[in-house]
Amino acid sequence: MRELADATESMEQLATVWRAMVLDRDPRADVRDLPGIAVRWADSRFAFWNCVTLTEVGADAGVLKQRLHEAAEVMRSKTRPGFLWVFEALLDDGARAALGAAAEQAGLRYAFPGTGMAGDLLPLPEPAHPELTFVRVDSDELLRAYADINARAYGFPLEDGRDGLAGSAWWKSGVFAYLGLRDGVPVTCAATVEADGRLFVVLVATDPAWERRGYGEAVTRKALYEGGRATGLTRATLHATAAGAPVYPRIGFEPNSPIGFYSLAELPDSAGPADPSGPSGLGD
Repeated sequence: MRELADATESMEQLATVWRAMVLDRDPRADVRDLPGIAVRWADSRFAFWNCVTLTEVGADAGVLKQRLHEAAEVMRSKTRPGFLWVFEALLDDGARAALGAAAEQAGLRYAFPGTGMAGDLLPLPEPAHPELTFVRVDSDELLRAYADINARAYGFPLEDGRDGLAGSAWWKSGVFAYLGLRDGVPVTCAATVEADGRLFVVLVATDPAWERRGYGEAVTRKALYEGGRATGLTRATLHATAAGAPVYPRIGFEPNSPIGFYSLAELPDSAGPADPSGPSGLGD
């Protein structure tokens, strides 16, 4: 039962944080809680702000099949592509076994894997890295740099990344967003945001030219340290890509659910890359 509770927490954190993120991007965004489905869709060029997730706990194969068809219909009604998130630990054994075939029947294709993680890990010691200085994102210029790092890391055009964050006042005040600078140049980034008594780690990324130097872990520690210091929270959650998943247990996170990301099998011409599973975590 602990696994189910942890997976439920992970799904609910996504629904809570993505509601705020997409409404920040567009106050008219499609934010709905349907039976068994949460819609969090900004119709942004930044595909991660276009999200549908399944919310039922213990769904069986029949319910899963129905929800996948309903989720796919929501996605087909949109202009921009996005992703369906499936927290596999929320499904019963029969539904997990049927997931691949049921997704295909609904017109969905598997895009890439992720992992939900959480931990009671705060406070952390103040982080440092010998090659980095840290700066909080508090200007349009720094926010654009944050967006550009994410675009490069996840394989999006720069304008798509900027479409997700440009003009946001919240990211410059309510989000604990940090850049790691090497010789004054932004090379890595991470953010935390308060969500239902937890800190949620979101949009961690490192410029591909500067991977495998410990930059992502260092800037994530900085965002957690500053967020924890400001809020007094002790528990943190995130959703990691496959590339980023090995980093987070070193900080104190524990995995709670595999996450399958699905896109429509037939994407519009404006679709992003099939596997934007960059070198970090979504919120990852």
